[in-house]
Amino acid sequence: MPFDDALRDAAERLGIQQNFWDNFGQPHATSEATNRAIIAAIEAASGSVDADDSTTVIGETEAFQALTAVEIVTEAGESIHVAAGATAPKLPLGYHEIRSAGRTARLIVAPDRAHVPTRRTAGFGITLYGLRSERNWGCGDFRDLRDLIDWSVKTLEVDFIALNPLHAIHNRRPYNTSPYLPNSIFYRNFLYLDVESIEGYVFAEDPAELERLRQSPTVEYEQVAALKRRALERIFETNPPGPECLAWIEQEGELLSIYATYCALDEYLHAKDPNLWIWPDWPEKYRSPEGPAIDTFRRKNARAILFHGWLQWLVDRQIAEVQKHALTAGMNVGLYHDLALATDRCGSDLWGHRPFFITGCRVGSPPDGFSPAGQDWSFPPPNTVRHRADGYRLFAESIRKSMRHGGALRIDHVMRLFRLYWIPEGHSAKEGAYVRDRAADLVRVLALESVRNQCVIVGEDLGTVEDEVRETLARFGILSYKLLYFERAWERKSEFRLPAEYNASALTSTSTHDLATIVGYWTGEDIEARLRAHTIDQASRDAQLADRARDKQLLLDAMFAANLMPAGYERDASRLKDLTGELHYAISGFLATTPCAMWLINQEDLTKEPHQQNLPGTTAEYPNWGRKMRWTIKELTSVKEARDCAAMLHRWVVESGRARPVS
Repeated sequence: MPFDDALRDAAERLGIQQNFWDNFGQPHATSEATNRAIIAAIEAASGSVDADDSTTVIGETEAFQALTAVEIVTEAGESIHVAAGATAPKLPLGYHEIRSAGRTARLIVAPDRAHVPTRRTAGFGITLYGLRSERNWGCGDFRDLRDLIDWSVKTLEVDFIALNPLHAIHNRRPYNTSPYLPNSIFYRNFLYLDVESIEGYVFAEDPAELERLRQSPTVEYEQVAALKRRALERIFETNPPGPECLAWIEQEGELLSIYATYCALDEYLHAKDPNLWIWPDWPEKYRSPEGPAIDTFRRKNARAILFHGWLQWLVDRQIAEVQKHALTAGMNVGLYHDLALATDRCGSDLWGHRPFFITGCRVGSPPDGFSPAGQDWSFPPPNTVRHRADGYRLFAESIRKSMRHGGALRIDHVMRLFRLYWIPEGHSAKEGAYVRDRAADLVRVLALESVRNQCVIVGEDLGTVEDEVRETLARFGILSYKLLYFERAWERKSEFRLPAEYNASALTSTSTHDLATIVGYWTGEDIEARLRAHTIDQASRDAQLADRARDKQLLLDAMFAANLMPAGYERDASRLKDLTGELHYAISGFLATTPCAMWLINQEDLTKEPHQQNLPGTTAEYPNWGRKMRWTIKELTSVKEARDCAAMLHRWVVESGRARPVS
């Protein structure tokens, strides 16, 4: 066999794809250098780990046949003996154990479909940090969320509230505020706590400081975090954790222990040396969650570690109360959570679970229409061999904890279950390759957690997506993600697809946090923002505006084709400089009337804000992840423009048959 062929064969056995097509329709071949670099990274990470027989995942209708005599111990503790060559009786859904000849393995029995919606629904999408009120501390909190639910149920008659990821972050601008690059995907940000409702709280804050933070147009993360931290420390000292909290912490086990230890250690080391910001710069003895130095730190700093465990108990308790409130108020789904793809390479997950990640490579995306040079997301890919050897425990925990106290979960970049685009160190984003994961196993584990938690799954499947991905997701009842801007009939000169052409097994919306709002799209504000931030030059700006002018005309044509524009209305998009009320009404109705199972109304759809939450490729050049909602929750009722916008959206919720049933 020629040497090049042998290299490619070796790469393919490890899941490295040798060819792929980008969304321009252009083929790409994986280079020899890329193959070598990724092979070396995988082999170095796998080491002596043997995952071949460590985990078996089957569907609920499949039979498990034993090759040798085994004992199956079910999750409930039932013991089932199966002779060599025999077929086990039908097993319950769950995580079971196979014992044979002194060895143990994991047997996961999963449903053939995830939990699916029972009817077409509508929801309101917000950034929790951006909620404004007359009572919060400069950042939206769980009390604000309860109040917004009350308004949404009464005014919009929606069935769910979609949230940004609530994952724990370091709360430092501009580098540590993205909810999509968290410190930990397993735990949540204490910034969202309603401090004043915690037992033992006594008001001692400066009213002027609180008002200043409320009036700030963006969230002042460090200042809000410091203010809440001082108040929480006072409560902790005067009202220490009781038996309920301690039992919860113990039940969380090693995951919380690692996270809380990291948080306490991070604060301890930074206090000693203010220049220590990330764990790779810590003294060597502290760079792993195991070892004598860590054991000593845990003994000497048990109370600091307990404090961080207590914070997570408070967060869990408050968000549980919010979900209960939503369901009691009449919502069918309640909270719609979001699971980020990434985790900060300098955060607690990498510190505490490093063997589950590959070193020497980063995740990104190949060149496409959105990013012609490709994207480097600067976090490491998962170590598939290690995850399988461990029975997919961490993957299952990430799903389970993200959907806890919610009725729906969005999986950011759901293609991760099938493959990710790896970029070796020293290579550009154009020089990467797709590496496959064990999709059949991961999708089944996802379906198992979905059914157990009665949680609808929405897979964000934008970008370069293989047909196999969408076919598999549809078969398992995982909803696709259909955005207005991308639903184009390329075979019909890029026309926008009409509502009837949308897939019923999907969620639909206008945009995401990374894309233009409706107003921004129509006015070109997103393009101008990129120019101001110097992510594009003048020539690119002019070309993008020309493309946008064409797309606006196509969008206006689609509104007319759907019979959503009034008779005699202007048909030339170039004459409509602003997003008019008629266009706003038409675009909302366009998506409401699709057959999609879920319609998500973004806060910007309601408030007609021109600025998007995040401008990809920027840090300090743009106020990413900090913009607050245009109106306070109270003003949603008192301001006429807000009432009018809400009434328009409510009309479409009702007329499209998506209004929540009246009990």
